[in-house]
Amino acid sequence: MRIVLLGAPGSGKGTQCKRIVDRYGLLHLSSGDILRKERAAGSELGKKAESFMDAGDLVPDELIVEMMADAISKAPEVGFVLDGFPRTVNQAAELDKSLDLSGQKINVVLNLMVDDQIVAERMSGRRSCPQCGAVYHIKNLKPKVDGVCDNDGAELIQRPDDSLEVVANRLKTYYEQTEPVVDYYKNNSTVYDIDAGKDADVVKSLVLEKLDALVSA
Repeated sequence: MRIVLLGAPGSGKGTQCKRIVDRYGLLHLSSGDILRKERAAGSELGKKAESFMDAGDLVPDELIVEMMADAISKAPEVGFVLDGFPRTVNQAAELDKSLDLSGQKINVVLNLMVDDQIVAERMSGRRSCPQCGAVYHIKNLKPKVDGVCDNDGAELIQRPDDSLEVVANRLKTYYEQTEPVVDYYKNNSTVYDIDAGKDADVVKSLVLEKLDALVSA
């Protein structure tokens, strides 16, 4: 299966991707994770993307498409799930061109829909470990010791792109540039709208129900 997972920042794409991967053995390709690794490594791509990421703006298409096309080319035959990409109609079209060259196409698009207020609460409350990358939440996923990572004892931080000001800008950017991707895929692929404002386990059931039906078919 080749799956695209769409939704606003904080809609739970990363969480649901991991559950899809566990069930079907697909490769999880997160554009955000890959960008953060490039940034942490001080690569040329990471340096170019840094200012855009900190401001909550989209990384330019030419940078992100090149990076994701390379990652997709290394995916196993069983397939992949894309998390955070494509984020513009142009990126979606370029992805389709790249897949078409190898006789592939996107099979299904899952559109995670959630209220803006829920997104703001989820994202502004996130705390991350700067060492191992573990993610917590001040209300929903607290560490054993307040402000300290369970894995390595590092002091947790709030990523710059999780501040309320940046979250608001990311949502604005999403509605202007990424939401139209849903309409693009409705003309080219099977799109399922999923209510992602519910508990993560409920959302998981909704997602897997759709995918199980496709696998059976």
